[in-house]
Amino acid sequence: MTTLHKKPLHNKQASFLRRLGAWFYDGLIIIAIEMMAAGIVIASLDMLTYLDLFSYGKHLDVSAFLAADPIWSKIYPLYLSAVFIGFFAFFWTKGGQTLGMRAWKLRIQNQNGSNITLTQSFIRMGTSAFGLGNLMALFDRHNSSFQDTWAKCEVIVLAKAN
Repeated sequence: MTTLHKKPLHNKQASFLRRLGAWFYDGLIIIAIEMMAAGIVIASLDMLTYLDLFSYGKHLDVSAFLAADPIWSKIYPLYLSAVFIGFFAFFWTKGGQTLGMRAWKLRIQNQNGSNITLTQSFIRMGTSAFGLGNLMALFDRHNSSFQDTWAKCEVIVLAKAN
């Protein structure tokens, strides 16, 4: 009786170039998501203004209002930040891969192969310096990045499918 075995995960840490490729793909995706998130706010405020349920006051348009209003100028960036953080936290904690990481055959995980926690994802984002923490992978003999060291996780290269 024969059993089919899946190829095991490589324990090889992801190189800087692979990380950069995934970062670029994810950058394009998150830009599109942020544009949709911003569009929802802008369209909603424009609709409320059209229905005379909301007013921009002394501001000419919605962008001027969002930039200058004392409350909205703080809420709007927090909302967009939450969308950004939520995207990465969701994908990293649920499957260990963002869409860009999937394209580049990368997975973020704990040393034992389990998914990282929400706390680890927050630590990783907070110490990544918007991706610049990956530069450490150029100089570390294990290709570990700054954010992976602090979050106590690793980004590995997955085995190719048969």
